Amino acid sequence: MRIRPSIVRVLWGLSVPALLLGSSYFGYYGLYGERGYVKLATVNTELAQAHAHLAQLTSDRLRLQHRIDLLKSGDPDLVEELARTKLMDGAPGQVAVPREREPRAK
Repeated sequence: MRIRPSIVRVLWGLSVPALLLGSSYFGYYGLYGERGYVKLATVNTELAQAHAHLAQLTSDRLRLQHRIDLLKSGDPDLVEELARTKLMDGAPGQVAVPREREPRAK
């Protein structure tokens, strides 16, 4: 009969370190694990960057779609602008200055 109280005392003595080990294990993986708090912050940062990139692409797409609509409707100002840009041709008395300059060969 004396064995039973000693077993209970040993099990009680082992339960405290087991609880400490278990809580530290789950606490560590709660912070640094695959789905932990640090990973959540990283994913939120990446998500914010992706949303900013999406907003930039959406505005670029809307701008290009507006230019396409103007070209389809035959807007004379846009057609003239594109012709002057591509052909570097000006009206009489105008001077066309190229934007990009090629290096001169010596």
